[in-house]
Amino acid sequence: MSEQVAAEQASTAPVSAQVGGRGVLLVPHRAPGVDKGALPPEYQRIPAVVQQAAGPVMTRQVGEALGLNAGGRGALEPLRGKLTKLADRGRLRKLPGGKFTARL
Repeated sequence: MSEQVAAEQASTAPVSAQVGGRGVLLVPHRAPGVDKGALPPEYQRIPAVVQQAAGPVMTRQVGEALGLNAGGRGALEPLRGKLTKLADRGRLRKLPGGKFTARL
């Protein structure tokens, strides 16, 4: 029984890869049995902020809620990339106007 539990945990664990000689943690696709605990900590906070919002949110609103410095030009581009990656993996929904909402 413990072997089966260990095998299930290993299959849902985050996958890491080598990019440029560095270990990089990949964001898993949304699937049954893969919860948000499989996301890296910096990615876990983003869907929580989007879910707490009353409606669709822009990248700047998410950045402000996370306490990021949104003053400089291009300062929010890394966050926009994370939001887009979460949307591509089925964890958020990206609307045509560039806003994001939580998946139901």
